[in-house]
Amino acid sequence: MELVSRRISLPGEVAEVNLNKPVKRFNGNPILTCHDVNSIWKDPKHQIITVHNVGIAQYNDEVIMLFRSHLRNGISVLGVARSKDGLNNWSVDPEPVLKPCNSRDLFGEGVDSEMIIENESGGLEDPRISKIGDTYFITYSAYHISIKDRVRVSLATTTNFKEFVRHGPLMDVDMRNVVIFPELFGDRYVALFRPNDHSIDHTGGVFKEIRIGFSKDLYGNNWDLLETPIMKQGGGPSTFSDKIGPGATPIKTKYGWLNIFHGVRGTMDGNPYTLGIALHDLKDPQKVKVSNIPILFPSAADCKNEQEGYVHVPNVVFSCGAFRREDGTIFIYYGGNDTVANVAVTHEDILVELCQRYPQDPLSGVPEYEL
Repeated sequence: MELVSRRISLPGEVAEVNLNKPVKRFNGNPILTCHDVNSIWKDPKHQIITVHNVGIAQYNDEVIMLFRSHLRNGISVLGVARSKDGLNNWSVDPEPVLKPCNSRDLFGEGVDSEMIIENESGGLEDPRISKIGDTYFITYSAYHISIKDRVRVSLATTTNFKEFVRHGPLMDVDMRNVVIFPELFGDRYVALFRPNDHSIDHTGGVFKEIRIGFSKDLYGNNWDLLETPIMKQGGGPSTFSDKIGPGATPIKTKYGWLNIFHGVRGTMDGNPYTLGIALHDLKDPQKVKVSNIPILFPSAADCKNEQEGYVHVPNVVFSCGAFRREDGTIFIYYGGNDTVANVAVTHEDILVELCQRYPQDPLSGVPEYEL
């Protein structure tokens, strides 16, 4: 069997990835921590205890990181950091750019601003960024301040990462993860959705499926979700058996759209999160091949922290952002233990080969190759 491999040049190191080790952690992790941000956000009300789950975009000659952080009171806000190479020397903007909004914020035409203010009063989480034309479309989970687990994935837009316009929930039902493909398919926009419900441990049921939706108007609060999921786990032995969800914004390659998703398998000691990879057809994203083999498991290397540093959720790797270089190298940005921001590198050829060579049934999770 040919073991496909690629070598990737990074500052101070050369990373080799292959089918046995599809992803290489950056030696300089973590790339951003609460300590870095707190040295900039010095107002006590803005001091934070985490930096994780970051959306990523390329803007002008910079890589933009839109990061999620827990304030000390437990509410999440979003901040911006900027880097020339997407790895080092991150510059943090002087205060959070998106926090529970008020009447002084910018709202889209015709939206109910009072509803949006109430809707995200409990904080903003897990941004994903899709550039379409000159506009950056940001989906984020908006939480209610007093209704437990009430979460509506909402939309904000920007053209400069300084001014942000709120447009409200994508749908008037609970959703936990929504990522928008960064181009039109014919006359329709396409997005991947992971529904939310109020089960005690947030696993099983709708947490085991990813659905696809279509809309002709991103601002219209009107998505047509297909009833049949395009990805679903049947519940048998699998690293993804108890929960899956879309992660980073899909990445376009010559092979198809790469979808970095997260998966959970319940254990006697909690619910570890891993990263998986799926490949959607370039012209019809409903057609998908899913690798049965994950690409990244959580480890102690993912949460390097000070001795007295807070650790939010052990055994978690979670991605909301990635980007592709022209040579096919892919940078995957991920939260370690919901505590620090990390990056890992891979190559599109490796990820595609996993989907092609070691697929699973997209609607059951059963391996479709001989073990």
